[in-house]
Amino acid sequence: MSDAKKVTVSKPKVGGAVYRAPLGTTPPTDATTALDKAFKSLGYISEDGLTNSNSPSSENTTAWGGDTVLTQQTEKPDTFTFKLISSLDLDVLKAVYGDGNVSGTLADGITVTATGEELPEKQWVIDMVMRDNAVKRIYIPSGSISEIGEIVYKDDEEVGYELTIMAMPGSDGATHKEFIKRAAGTGGG
Repeated sequence: MSDAKKVTVSKPKVGGAVYRAPLGTTPPTDATTALDKAFKSLGYISEDGLTNSNSPSSENTTAWGGDTVLTQQTEKPDTFTFKLISSLDLDVLKAVYGDGNVSGTLADGITVTATGEELPEKQWVIDMVMRDNAVKRIYIPSGSISEIGEIVYKDDEEVGYELTIMAMPGSDGATHKEFIKRAAGTGGG
């Protein structure tokens, strides 16, 4: 039986929705337990929200005469795309340019050094609030930035960093996990 109450939208968790931590940090195991202190909030993301692409690509083998006789999955990339807009935040700049390439403070002056070095894989968490006080946490055990969008500087658009995170398999083979839980005392099914 269909239940319209199970249809939802998502909103970012108050105080930040995207977090990043070094590999080896204690991972989350549910939707509500506080994250390890090594997870750093990356502030606001743009109104476009979060997009997860997790669609397999396949290759067909066709027999003489045109019948498809075999379909083989060739890849199944699991990517997450979002735009960080807290562009004056040191943790955001470190996520985009590398931890060792950002120094200083906003009060004393920040120095960002753009290099061609590959950014290391990190753990990522995205927290959101859904219908009827349910919360959802997406955990990426090992994700690397596979793409950074163009950085636009203009007077009618926020400065931001559109990142695409390629989720790699963790020790159990999962590229990401999702935890969903209704907050205590809110009833419902």
